[in-house]
Amino acid sequence: MSDSTQIKGVVREKYAELARAASSCCGPGACDCGGATGDTSMVGEGYGGIDGYVPEADLGLGCGLPTRHAGITTGQTVLDLGSGAGNDVFIAAREVGPSGSVIGLDMTSDMIDLARENAESRGAKNVEFVLGEIESIPVGDASIDVVVSNCVLNLVPDKRAAFSEILRVLRPGAHFCVSDIVTIGELPAELRRSAEMYAGCVAGAIERAEYLSIIADLGFINVVVKEERRIELPDAQLTPLLSRTEIAAYRESGNGIFSITVVGEKPA
Repeated sequence: MSDSTQIKGVVREKYAELARAASSCCGPGACDCGGATGDTSMVGEGYGGIDGYVPEADLGLGCGLPTRHAGITTGQTVLDLGSGAGNDVFIAAREVGPSGSVIGLDMTSDMIDLARENAESRGAKNVEFVLGEIESIPVGDASIDVVVSNCVLNLVPDKRAAFSEILRVLRPGAHFCVSDIVTIGELPAELRRSAEMYAGCVAGAIERAEYLSIIADLGFINVVVKEERRIELPDAQLTPLLSRTEIAAYRESGNGIFSITVVGEKPA
Protein backbone atom coordinates (compact mmCIF):
# COMPACT_ATOMS: atom_id res chain seq x y z
CA MET A 1 0.00 0.00 0.00
CA SER A 2 1.38 3.40 -0.98
CA ASP A 3 1.84 6.27 1.46
CA SER A 4 -0.77 8.19 -0.50
CA THR A 5 -3.32 5.40 -0.06
CA GLN A 6 -2.56 5.15 3.64
CA ILE A 7 -2.92 8.90 4.15
CA LYS A 8 -6.23 8.96 2.32
CA GLY A 9 -7.48 6.02 4.35
CA VAL A 10 -6.66 7.73 7.63
CA VAL A 11 -8.21 11.04 6.54
CA ARG A 12 -11.34 9.35 5.18
CA GLU A 13 -11.94 7.36 8.36
CA LYS A 14 -11.32 10.29 10.68
CA TYR A 15 -13.65 12.59 8.78
CA ALA A 16 -16.24 9.82 8.58
CA GLU A 17 -16.13 9.63 12.38
CA LEU A 18 -16.63 13.39 12.56
CA ALA A 19 -19.59 13.24 10.22
CA ARG A 20 -21.18 10.44 12.22
CA ALA A 21 -20.69 12.37 15.41
CA ALA A 22 -21.87 15.60 13.69
CA SER A 23 -19.51 17.60 15.87
CA SER A 24 -15.90 18.83 15.89
CA CYS A 25 -13.13 16.90 17.59
CA CYS A 26 -11.34 19.52 19.65
CA GLY A 27 -8.28 19.54 21.83
CA PRO A 28 -4.92 17.79 22.07
CA GLY A 29 -4.75 14.46 20.31
CA ALA A 30 -7.73 15.34 18.14
CA CYS A 31 -7.95 16.42 14.53
CA ASP A 32 -9.35 19.92 14.76
CA CYS A 33 -8.39 22.58 12.30
CA GLY A 34 -10.44 25.23 14.00
CA GLY A 35 -13.29 25.77 16.40
CA ALA A 36 -16.97 25.19 15.85
CA THR A 37 -19.89 27.51 16.69
CA GLY A 38 -18.32 30.40 14.80
CA ASP A 39 -15.66 31.24 17.38
CA THR A 40 -12.08 32.25 16.62
CA SER A 41 -9.77 29.31 17.36
CA MET A 42 -6.15 28.30 17.20
CA VAL A 43 -6.33 27.68 13.46
CA GLY A 44 -9.66 28.71 12.04
CA GLU A 45 -11.55 31.98 12.05
CA GLY A 46 -15.04 32.75 13.25
CA TYR A 47 -17.90 32.47 10.75
CA GLY A 48 -20.49 34.05 13.01
CA GLY A 49 -22.35 36.93 11.34
CA ILE A 50 -21.50 35.90 7.76
CA ASP A 51 -24.53 35.73 5.45
CA GLY A 52 -25.45 32.14 4.70
CA TYR A 53 -23.57 30.71 7.69
CA VAL A 54 -25.14 27.48 8.93
CA PRO A 55 -23.80 26.60 12.42
CA GLU A 56 -24.82 22.94 12.19
CA ALA A 57 -22.74 22.63 9.01
CA ASP A 58 -19.62 24.03 10.71
CA LEU A 59 -17.58 21.16 12.15
CA GLY A 60 -14.72 23.50 13.06
CA LEU A 61 -12.34 22.08 10.45
CA GLY A 62 -11.36 25.24 8.58
CA CYS A 63 -8.25 27.40 8.76
CA GLY A 64 -9.57 30.57 7.13
CA LEU A 65 -12.50 32.20 5.39
CA PRO A 66 -11.94 31.55 1.68
CA THR A 67 -15.35 32.90 0.66
CA ARG A 68 -14.28 36.33 1.99
CA HIS A 69 -11.78 36.76 -0.84
CA ALA A 70 -13.36 34.52 -3.47
CA GLY A 71 -15.18 37.31 -5.33
CA ILE A 72 -18.29 35.17 -5.75
CA THR A 73 -21.11 36.90 -7.63
CA THR A 74 -24.69 36.22 -8.66
CA GLY A 75 -25.23 33.47 -11.20
CA GLN A 76 -21.82 31.82 -10.93
CA THR A 77 -21.02 28.13 -10.61
CA VAL A 78 -18.84 27.50 -7.56
CA LEU A 79 -16.99 24.33 -6.56
CA ASP A 80 -16.00 23.70 -2.93
CA LEU A 81 -13.27 21.08 -2.58
CA GLY A 82 -13.49 19.06 0.61
CA SER A 83 -16.90 20.48 1.41
CA GLY A 84 -17.49 18.50 4.59
CA ALA A 85 -20.90 19.21 6.13
CA GLY A 86 -21.46 22.07 3.67
CA ASN A 87 -20.39 25.15 5.61
CA ASP A 88 -18.71 27.07 2.76
CA VAL A 89 -21.16 25.67 0.23
CA PHE A 90 -24.11 27.32 1.97
CA ILE A 91 -22.27 30.63 2.26
CA ALA A 92 -21.39 30.52 -1.45
CA ALA A 93 -24.96 29.52 -2.30
CA ARG A 94 -26.22 32.70 -0.67
CA GLU A 95 -23.80 34.73 -2.81
CA VAL A 96 -24.57 33.10 -6.18
CA GLY A 97 -28.32 33.30 -5.59
CA PRO A 98 -31.04 31.19 -7.23
CA SER A 99 -29.55 31.71 -10.69
CA GLY A 100 -26.21 30.22 -9.63
CA SER A 101 -25.16 26.87 -8.25
CA VAL A 102 -22.62 25.42 -5.82
CA ILE A 103 -21.11 21.94 -5.95
CA GLY A 104 -19.60 20.44 -2.81
CA LEU A 105 -17.03 17.68 -3.37
CA ASP A 106 -15.94 15.35 -0.59
CA MET A 107 -14.29 11.93 -0.59
CA THR A 108 -16.16 10.76 2.53
CA SER A 109 -19.61 9.31 1.95
CA ASP A 110 -20.65 10.05 5.55
CA MET A 111 -19.83 13.73 5.02
CA ILE A 112 -21.81 13.78 1.78
CA ASP A 113 -24.79 12.27 3.59
CA LEU A 114 -24.54 14.84 6.38
CA ALA A 115 -24.22 17.74 3.93
CA ARG A 116 -27.25 16.54 1.97
CA GLU A 117 -29.25 16.34 5.20
CA ASN A 118 -28.24 19.93 6.01
CA ALA A 119 -29.23 21.05 2.53
CA GLU A 120 -32.59 19.32 2.74
CA SER A 121 -33.34 20.76 6.18
CA ARG A 122 -32.69 24.26 4.84
CA GLY A 123 -34.49 23.74 1.56
CA ALA A 124 -31.34 24.65 -0.38
CA LYS A 125 -32.16 24.26 -4.06
CA ASN A 126 -28.99 25.59 -5.70
CA VAL A 127 -26.50 23.18 -4.10
CA GLU A 128 -25.43 19.62 -4.73
CA PHE A 129 -22.94 17.35 -2.99
CA VAL A 130 -20.80 14.91 -4.96
CA LEU A 131 -18.59 12.05 -3.79
CA GLY A 132 -15.11 12.13 -5.29
CA GLU A 133 -11.43 12.91 -4.88
CA ILE A 134 -9.66 16.19 -5.50
CA GLU A 135 -6.98 14.60 -7.67
CA SER A 136 -9.74 13.46 -10.05
CA ILE A 137 -12.59 15.95 -9.78
CA PRO A 138 -15.79 14.52 -11.32
CA VAL A 139 -16.85 17.68 -13.18
CA GLY A 140 -16.29 18.75 -16.75
CA ASP A 141 -13.45 20.80 -18.19
CA ALA A 142 -13.81 24.60 -17.99
CA SER A 143 -17.16 24.39 -16.20
CA ILE A 144 -16.49 26.28 -12.95
CA ASP A 145 -16.33 30.02 -12.25
CA VAL A 146 -14.81 29.89 -8.76
CA VAL A 147 -13.10 27.09 -6.80
CA VAL A 148 -12.89 27.41 -3.03
CA SER A 149 -11.41 25.12 -0.40
CA ASN A 150 -10.82 25.41 3.34
CA CYS A 151 -7.96 23.53 4.99
CA VAL A 152 -8.28 20.48 2.75
CA LEU A 153 -5.61 20.65 0.04
CA ASN A 154 -2.90 20.26 2.68
CA LEU A 155 -4.35 16.79 3.35
CA VAL A 156 -4.03 15.81 -0.32
CA PRO A 157 -0.77 13.86 -0.84
CA ASP A 158 -0.26 15.04 -4.44
CA LYS A 159 -0.78 18.80 -4.37
CA ARG A 160 0.41 19.27 -7.94
CA ALA A 161 -2.32 16.89 -9.13
CA ALA A 162 -4.87 18.76 -7.02
CA PHE A 163 -4.03 22.17 -8.48
CA SER A 164 -3.83 20.65 -11.97
CA GLU A 165 -7.43 19.54 -11.54
CA ILE A 166 -8.41 22.99 -10.30
CA LEU A 167 -6.85 24.45 -13.44
CA ARG A 168 -8.72 21.96 -15.62
CA VAL A 169 -12.20 22.59 -14.21
CA LEU A 170 -11.95 26.39 -14.13
CA ARG A 171 -13.23 28.37 -17.08
CA PRO A 172 -10.64 30.58 -18.85
CA GLY A 173 -10.22 33.73 -16.75
CA ALA A 174 -11.87 32.11 -13.72
CA HIS A 175 -10.16 31.86 -10.35
CA PHE A 176 -9.71 29.94 -7.11
CA CYS A 177 -9.49 31.01 -3.47
CA VAL A 178 -8.21 28.48 -0.96
CA SER A 179 -7.31 28.62 2.71
CA ASP A 180 -4.65 26.11 3.66
CA ILE A 181 -1.83 25.20 6.03
CA VAL A 182 1.85 25.65 5.13
CA THR A 183 5.15 25.72 6.97
CA ILE A 184 7.97 28.26 6.93
CA GLY A 185 11.50 27.28 7.86
CA GLU A 186 12.79 24.13 9.49
CA LEU A 187 10.72 22.60 12.28
CA PRO A 188 12.21 20.06 14.69
CA ALA A 189 10.68 16.63 14.02
CA GLU A 190 9.36 16.37 17.57
CA LEU A 191 7.73 19.79 17.31
CA ARG A 192 6.05 18.94 14.03
CA ARG A 193 4.70 15.65 15.40
CA SER A 194 3.32 17.48 18.42
CA ALA A 195 1.68 20.06 16.18
CA GLU A 196 0.12 17.30 14.09
CA MET A 197 -1.37 15.77 17.23
CA TYR A 198 -2.73 19.12 18.34
CA ALA A 199 -4.14 20.04 14.94
CA GLY A 200 -4.33 17.14 12.52
CA CYS A 201 -4.69 19.46 9.52
CA VAL A 202 -0.96 20.22 9.88
CA ALA A 203 -0.08 16.67 8.84
CA GLY A 204 0.24 17.26 5.11
CA ALA A 205 1.57 20.81 5.19
CA ILE A 206 4.48 21.68 2.90
CA GLU A 207 6.76 24.70 2.71
CA ARG A 208 5.03 27.96 1.78
CA ALA A 209 7.50 28.61 -1.04
CA GLU A 210 6.97 25.14 -2.52
CA TYR A 211 3.19 25.49 -2.25
CA LEU A 212 3.16 28.78 -4.15
CA SER A 213 5.70 27.47 -6.63
CA ILE A 214 3.44 24.57 -7.57
CA ILE A 215 0.60 27.00 -8.27
CA ALA A 216 2.77 29.27 -10.40
CA ASP A 217 4.46 26.40 -12.28
CA LEU A 218 1.08 25.09 -13.42
CA GLY A 219 0.36 28.40 -15.12
CA PHE A 220 -1.93 30.25 -12.73
CA ILE A 221 -1.54 34.03 -12.86
CA ASN A 222 -2.14 36.89 -10.43
CA VAL A 223 -1.41 34.59 -7.51
CA VAL A 224 -1.73 36.56 -4.27
CA VAL A 225 -1.67 35.59 -0.59
CA LYS A 226 -4.63 37.51 0.79
CA GLU A 227 -4.24 36.50 4.42
CA GLU A 228 -1.53 34.83 6.44
CA ARG A 229 -1.51 33.95 10.11
CA ARG A 230 0.96 32.05 12.23
CA ILE A 231 -0.52 29.19 14.22
CA GLU A 232 0.77 29.57 17.75
CA LEU A 233 1.11 26.30 19.60
CA PRO A 234 0.35 26.59 23.32
CA ASP A 235 3.18 26.29 25.81
CA ALA A 236 1.67 23.03 27.05
CA GLN A 237 2.55 21.51 23.68
CA LEU A 238 6.05 22.99 23.59
CA THR A 239 7.40 22.61 27.12
CA PRO A 240 7.78 18.80 26.95
CA LEU A 241 9.90 19.26 23.82
CA LEU A 242 11.86 22.48 24.23
CA SER A 243 13.49 24.50 26.97
CA ARG A 244 12.19 27.97 27.83
CA THR A 245 15.08 29.49 25.89
CA GLU A 246 14.32 27.30 22.87
CA ILE A 247 10.62 28.15 23.04
CA ALA A 248 11.42 31.86 23.09
CA ALA A 249 13.81 31.46 20.16
CA TYR A 250 11.20 29.50 18.20
CA ARG A 251 8.52 32.12 18.77
CA GLU A 252 10.88 34.89 17.64
CA SER A 253 12.33 33.01 14.66
CA GLY A 254 9.50 33.58 12.20
CA ASN A 255 9.52 29.86 11.40
CA GLY A 256 6.49 27.77 12.11
CA ILE A 257 3.09 26.68 10.85
CA PHE A 258 0.88 29.19 9.08
CA SER A 259 -2.63 29.39 7.70
CA ILE A 260 -2.75 31.23 4.38
CA THR A 261 -5.52 32.23 2.01
CA VAL A 262 -4.40 32.29 -1.61
CA VAL A 263 -6.13 33.43 -4.81
CA GLY A 264 -5.08 32.73 -8.37
CA GLU A 265 -6.51 32.94 -11.88
CA LYS A 266 -6.58 30.66 -14.88
CA PRO A 267 -5.28 32.59 -17.88
CA ALA A 268 -7.97 33.83 -20.23
